[in-house]
Amino acid sequence: MLRPSPKGLRKRTLSTSPIMHDDGCAKLQRLTRDAIVDEPVKPRPVREEVVWGKTPDGQVFRVPTTHDVLTALFHPAYTKSHLDILNLSLLGLQLILFYFLPRGVSKRFFLLYFVFWRTAYNAGLGWILTKQSKKRWIVREIQRLGWLDETRRPARRRWIRAQLAGKMGKDYSFDDLPLEYNTWLLFRQLVDVILLNDFLAYCMFAFASFRVPEGLSLPVHVLRWIGGISLIVFNVWVKTEAHNVVKDYGWYWGDCFFQRGALVFDGVFELAPHPMYSVGYAGYYGLSLIVGSYPVLFVSLTAHAAQFAFLIFFENPHIERMYGKRKPIAVRKPLLPDEITKPREVKAREVSVSDMYHEDSVCDSTPSVTEGETASESELETETETDDVPTPRSQPKRSRELPAIGVAAVVSSRQPEGRQQVSQHDLYHKYFRRDVVILQNIDLLRSSDVMLVLLILYLGVASCLPTLSHRTTLVLHFVHACAWCTFHSFGLGLLLRAQSQSKFIVRHFLKNYHYPSNDNGDGAVQEAFTNWKAIYNMSLCMTYISLGGLAWKTYSWPEMWSEGDALLRHTLGALFIGLHAWAARESYDVLGVFGWFYGDFFAEDFPAHLEYTGIFRYLDNPELMSGASFLGLALISGSKLVGFLAVMRFVSHWWFLKAVENPHMRKLYGESLRKEAGFVKVIKNAATKNALLLESRAGRHAPDIRRVAKEVKGTFDKVFEETADVVEEFLAKSKPKISEVMQETKVLLQQSRERLIITRVANDLSSCDIAKYKLSILPSQSGNKRFHLGEPIRVQWQAPLGHSRRDWVGIYRVAANKSTLVTRTSTFGKWLPVHDEEWDGDVPLSNHRVSPKSLEPETGTLTFQGSTLPWNVGQYEVRYHHDGKYNVLSLDGPFEVYVEKHGSLDFDSVRERLAHIVPLCLDNDPSLIPLSCGGTGTAETSSDMGGAADGRDSDDFTFWSEEQAKRISTAIEEAFDVEYAPEVIMADANLTALAKRILVSKQLLVNS
Repeated sequence: MLRPSPKGLRKRTLSTSPIMHDDGCAKLQRLTRDAIVDEPVKPRPVREEVVWGKTPDGQVFRVPTTHDVLTALFHPAYTKSHLDILNLSLLGLQLILFYFLPRGVSKRFFLLYFVFWRTAYNAGLGWILTKQSKKRWIVREIQRLGWLDETRRPARRRWIRAQLAGKMGKDYSFDDLPLEYNTWLLFRQLVDVILLNDFLAYCMFAFASFRVPEGLSLPVHVLRWIGGISLIVFNVWVKTEAHNVVKDYGWYWGDCFFQRGALVFDGVFELAPHPMYSVGYAGYYGLSLIVGSYPVLFVSLTAHAAQFAFLIFFENPHIERMYGKRKPIAVRKPLLPDEITKPREVKAREVSVSDMYHEDSVCDSTPSVTEGETASESELETETETDDVPTPRSQPKRSRELPAIGVAAVVSSRQPEGRQQVSQHDLYHKYFRRDVVILQNIDLLRSSDVMLVLLILYLGVASCLPTLSHRTTLVLHFVHACAWCTFHSFGLGLLLRAQSQSKFIVRHFLKNYHYPSNDNGDGAVQEAFTNWKAIYNMSLCMTYISLGGLAWKTYSWPEMWSEGDALLRHTLGALFIGLHAWAARESYDVLGVFGWFYGDFFAEDFPAHLEYTGIFRYLDNPELMSGASFLGLALISGSKLVGFLAVMRFVSHWWFLKAVENPHMRKLYGESLRKEAGFVKVIKNAATKNALLLESRAGRHAPDIRRVAKEVKGTFDKVFEETADVVEEFLAKSKPKISEVMQETKVLLQQSRERLIITRVANDLSSCDIAKYKLSILPSQSGNKRFHLGEPIRVQWQAPLGHSRRDWVGIYRVAANKSTLVTRTSTFGKWLPVHDEEWDGDVPLSNHRVSPKSLEPETGTLTFQGSTLPWNVGQYEVRYHHDGKYNVLSLDGPFEVYVEKHGSLDFDSVRERLAHIVPLCLDNDPSLIPLSCGGTGTAETSSDMGGAADGRDSDDFTFWSEEQAKRISTAIEEAFDVEYAPEVIMADANLTALAKRILVSKQLLVNS
């Protein structure tokens, strides 16, 4: 707390940031404005401090003095209101019941009674205060009921006036004070009833549960009582000190009704966060120690948890609504040189990882309870707040020139400048790239993540397995080996084919990870290839390890090697395994590490040429010999399961060659591929010679044999060619059909998701003249009903004057609703109320109707923007709904939401398109959009850097939430046909960098 110094009060400068208190409200406590610095204070008459309040509509009033509840309720000198008498009666009734009820009955009764009052506190007051905080619900209900209106409810008003005036001092005037303040005083009466009865019910339950624990020594009992009493005394001290700081204004959530001067928090609020809800409940546990009851302890824990729920679901959201300041993300705030290179002897790093992470967090954190200043902190701020520190500049760096894309060259009239200054945003994205935290940010195309998931799965499965029979163990090993064999050939094969056809793996890394804008896409290619190599090598190893494990489980040592085929099987098996090892080694010697990992699927800058040397001189695909080891292990183990895996290995690898590797080789090397391998050529030559020898010996039957052979060969060739033509024609014709079916499936899934609502219809439609309801879409900026993605949509409505004030208008996809009378799909937030004051979020309030005094209809205009807009291209319609239900009274449409496709792929045109897209996706907020698009910069940026003059790039932009980055990602995908994750958009946060990234992506994918 503030205390006078020996030389008088020192002048303090209050911080403009909100200061939080544990009751969840940022309170303001006036400070004395008259101060003398370092001079003795002359005696002067003590003047009463005046505290001023302000209602939400701007009315300023003098806040009267209030008294705490214990003094007003129990002091005999204070007048007791009817509500005070009710409160005292309820408290006295508890004492009487505790005295007369048997112990067992008393325990159960007061437990239920405490649950009732605790629910009334945490759930009841939490619900009421939330509605008051959002929509001033309590005040509006008092207005609607007319309780304080002298003309509508004079008797009720006089009674309330008598109840309030009797509890206040001489400075209170019921008629002069605003409705909000009197409503708060009335609300206090309700809170007093709930809090006091809640406290006494808990105490009665604890006393009814009192027992002396058995088996404890006397010193333990003494310590138990001492500890319990200490906790209770500490509880009372915390509550008392907290009330001395926040006064009745904070104790009874006054800022839900009106505002008063500035709050400063010190004292007990520097002891712990939310002390009244955390350490302020220590008395619960002290009383549990004294009564020695486990039920009391568990009830205390439950009640304390309910209090924290009250804090989380009401207090913290109320703080954010009233005092929270939205922090933009992706803000590039330059760091000073002394912030970047700190001396080692400095203890506190000002630029920490957590700070950088917090800078890009999407959600605003709840302000800390102890955010108030101490005297020394305030004085330090006063002394240093006017210091001006010049911001250094760095020289611009030269950027690499982008390669050409097709005919249009990537020519930039604006050479992208290097960052003039280092910022926290850039440092964060330099050192952190979607790092895995526990299991968050798992990416199954990142090798380290795959290995982590596999390790967890293996350990989890192994830990959960019971003792298994030999047969069950064999089945598990067989399934395990089959899974890895299938994944290695078919899983990785499909992944590699997608990479060959559409650069799938590279696109994935381009989409989800941020790379420097001047690396021309090399970073994405290198990271994709690096992770592919690790995943492929892991899969290869696990395939053979799982096979070896199955073979080991099925192997049994022969009793007699000289009898039967045991020795032969072992010999042939060892030879097959040796053959596989030799073929793999020879293949690696020829291919090298580049070919071993299929590098030509990724790295296009390697020279593309073929050399048939080593084992490839004889075989085109020596990889087929990898099945030899499977066959060898099958022979050695003598197991049909291993033999099945050997056949499966040959078949799957044959598919891999035909469907993945051979098409890619033809695509890459074309006609330079040889027709036949050396081994095949030799066999064919030998076969031809033998055929000629057979023909020479056939004599007069030679022509007939030759003719039959040609016919058979021709028949096979014709069948093969016709089959290939039919398959190719089928695939060519079915591709658009398949695409259409997939698109329709996506639409159906979207519609089925939209239909997951419970349709509510009204019963009073007979009183509505539907002809008097009209809805029309106002033209877009282009003068028609085509709206660019993100462009505000204005809708004009007309309704009779006596219409329901809970009417609302929603946007839906065309054909999402078959009926024009009732809507049966969800808007997913794309709706607006006709009268916003009649809604609490998406919940309609009272159905208040205006009595028609004129025949003229009521009209208005609604503007859909931001999150209420549809953020997917397509055809939409608007629907006017009745009375908070889903009855349609009018509709209009269709209108189209579109994104203009790109034209030429040069830097200037791409950047120009982005300069149109980005501001729309950022709701044209001048504090977010780039300065080059008319932005003004964020408040944080402007205050800290002074705008663009102090180093901000004019193409930089920021976000309020990740949702805005998702919008930009969607628009870029529609406009340029490239996908980026929101994290990549947020990492760039610059028109020039984003335009370069799009050009690089198109360059990498142009050949696919």
